[in-house]
Amino acid sequence: MSFQEIKSLVWKAKFSMFLPVAGIFLMLGFKSALNTREKDSKLAALMQAAEYIRQKSTDEKLDEAILDLRKLRSSEHASFAELQRKVMLAHPAFANDLLFVTRKQYQKDHHNTATLFQKGEINDFKFEGGAALKWINLRTGKAEAIFSTNEGVVRDPEVSYDGLEVLLSYRKNPDDDYHIYKASFDKKELIQLTFDQGISDIDPIYLPDGDILFSSTREPKYCMCNRHIMSNLYRMESDGSNIVQLSKNTLFDGHPAVLSDGRIIYDRWEYVDRNFGDAQGLWTANPDGTNHAIFYGNNMNSPGGVIDPRPIPGTSYIACIFGSCHDRPWGALTILDRSKGVDGEKSVVSIWPSRARKMIGVGNWDKFMELDVRYEDPFPLDDAFILCSRTIERGKPIKEKMGIFLVDRFGNEVLIHEEEESCFDPMLISPRTREPVVPVRTTFDDSPGYFYVQNVYEGTHMEGVKPGSVKYLRVVETPEKRTFTPDAWGGQGQQAPGMNWHNFELKRILGEAEVERDGSVYVEVPSGKFVYFQLLDENKKMIQSMRSGTMVQSGEVRGCIGCHEDRLSVPLNQKNQPMAMRKAPVSFAKPGNKPENFGFAKLVQPVFDNHCIKCHDFGAENESGLILAGDRNPYFNASYIDLHVKSMIRPIGGGPARIQPALSWGANASKLVEVIESAHHDVNLSQNEKEILYTWIDLNAIYYPSYESAYPNNPAGRSPLTEEELKELGELTGTDFKVLKTHLRTVGPQISFERPEVSPCLQHLNRDSRSYKRALQLIYSGKQRLSETPRADMEGFRPDDVQKVQIEKYLMRLEKEKKFRTAIAQGEKAYDLEE
Repeated sequence: MSFQEIKSLVWKAKFSMFLPVAGIFLMLGFKSALNTREKDSKLAALMQAAEYIRQKSTDEKLDEAILDLRKLRSSEHASFAELQRKVMLAHPAFANDLLFVTRKQYQKDHHNTATLFQKGEINDFKFEGGAALKWINLRTGKAEAIFSTNEGVVRDPEVSYDGLEVLLSYRKNPDDDYHIYKASFDKKELIQLTFDQGISDIDPIYLPDGDILFSSTREPKYCMCNRHIMSNLYRMESDGSNIVQLSKNTLFDGHPAVLSDGRIIYDRWEYVDRNFGDAQGLWTANPDGTNHAIFYGNNMNSPGGVIDPRPIPGTSYIACIFGSCHDRPWGALTILDRSKGVDGEKSVVSIWPSRARKMIGVGNWDKFMELDVRYEDPFPLDDAFILCSRTIERGKPIKEKMGIFLVDRFGNEVLIHEEEESCFDPMLISPRTREPVVPVRTTFDDSPGYFYVQNVYEGTHMEGVKPGSVKYLRVVETPEKRTFTPDAWGGQGQQAPGMNWHNFELKRILGEAEVERDGSVYVEVPSGKFVYFQLLDENKKMIQSMRSGTMVQSGEVRGCIGCHEDRLSVPLNQKNQPMAMRKAPVSFAKPGNKPENFGFAKLVQPVFDNHCIKCHDFGAENESGLILAGDRNPYFNASYIDLHVKSMIRPIGGGPARIQPALSWGANASKLVEVIESAHHDVNLSQNEKEILYTWIDLNAIYYPSYESAYPNNPAGRSPLTEEELKELGELTGTDFKVLKTHLRTVGPQISFERPEVSPCLQHLNRDSRSYKRALQLIYSGKQRLSETPRADMEGFRPDDVQKVQIEKYLMRLEKEKKFRTAIAQGEKAYDLEE
């Protein structure tokens, strides 16, 4: 080996030893640069906040803090946290006392609305007492409890306009209900305003005219995708009298706040022909319950919930929480500018944590559960600073302890108060400007309301719809769910009981009105009904459909520019009044016209029985394999299951959040309709029969006409056979009936209760075998039970006794609502407690 080769090897060895050491120094230098950059960014953010506050504050301590802050720019910031707190608390808002609640975080449950744990409901065991309503002056440290409870929970405080009183919801113990109270800060005496039992009154706020608005379960109804009690908006006078319902959404309305123009903004969970998980956005309404309208977030797949809105003083912005469906009512703190759009990331001015911005519109409705920090109860101080509750520690799994934080748009996020228990609902105890009073425009009686559409062809998803092709407007009601069952059908979510293949709703058609040549239509609709609209062609097939609900109060007139028009657009500039508005509205209230719930077995099955059963029955002679027989099975009937399994129809089911294009689903997009209209085997249906089939598909291929059940404790709340009997039948026949209790099944009907011998699950068994005879006996027992106790798809159906109790409670609550409305109409007062 030459001298040069030896020298080269020596240098390589030295260099290889140097590389790790150099790497370490380089890495340390890189981290040091990052730390310096982080330090500098924090200092810069705090300086920005200090300069902003300085414009509003005359506090001399702020000037001292700014001087100290400038000194920190070239030194270590060991005292940074203390200085940061000093600067933030110099905000003039903190000359006032701070009101807040201490309690445990709500236990995790089904949905972010499930925090009531109402006595007698399925999750009442999760109620956890121990809470206090407190105030503190953060500058002096002086603090005091207004009242505390060891067994109960206080929640949802709201300070009055004059800053002298507070509204709140309070439940004394697990055997009590949430009621609305008020208390003055000087006397600390609780005055109870609502008293009814078996309900929950929460989220109270003061209205500009002195009345009180709140959310309540006074109309006892349940989410269609599970079994949880729902809540709507109510209004009462300041003394607790004349309590009336303002919203009829079939699900949950909560967290109301007053906008600068006097309207109400609130969060609303509701779905019509769409999935449950991303169907919670912000809505607005007048304080009398008129003009409910989408504000933001109704057509987004993520976040799953846009909740807890509060207007930001001096701006048109809204602070709110971007959360998840299956989580607590917390998530990412967000500022919205609705002028940028009613959905999506473009309307988000700021969001905390900043990485949550990448989650908007990504993944599913629980995407925001991936965050390692959670925010709750936003209370904006001005256009730059927001008080909120926040998890004190970051990390996964999420740490539940909550403290009070002050967050600003400059990048500061400071814990300003914590206690042994978590802290919630921070707000200032100070006077504030009263918003304009929006006058009451309804009489709260039973008179109808009115809807008009200026031009049905105007819309964001009406491509390909030619002028003149829309002939009718159909008005559909989707009634509330008053009962539930322990077991469920695996549609989208937990259908308890099973209702439809994939979607949740019960439906009834109120009527159809002709659309004028100019695209206008004007209809009368019963007040207080949750309805939606469909556009129909000349054959009564659906062209476009709403997948959200609306309502009118008595005497209210509501209008739309078009169908799914841009929510930020303005009315059309037409020279002439729309043709429909020159006439009286179309009324569906005619003698003998009592709308019935749509049921497949009663309305659709007879069409198949009259025209199709000869070729499409059970048996080997059925060459197509499509079964259109009406024989009932544990969950639905044969034809209903097979039409879905074999994809002969195209409903939207519990469809996506996005608005769907016209003609993309329903009868116009279904193979079954193509077959019917092709004179298949010379089968000629009457126009009425065709319309029945079109209507069924366009109503999203629904099945049951009732949420009630005759067999609530059996599989899917519908089967006449018990779970044990179905399990035995499955073992005897080699059929997994649990797998078949879902819309994901790929196997057609396996049981016929009307004709047990033709049941497909029996056909491979030896008829002399013990297995066959026992299996046949089980199916016959189901047949016998149905004859004695008809289920909801049969004549003679009656609800189970337990459900009758739930229905009686619902009807009793309706009578109480009528009592209050009558008192208002007569200029009198009525209360929860009457002598």
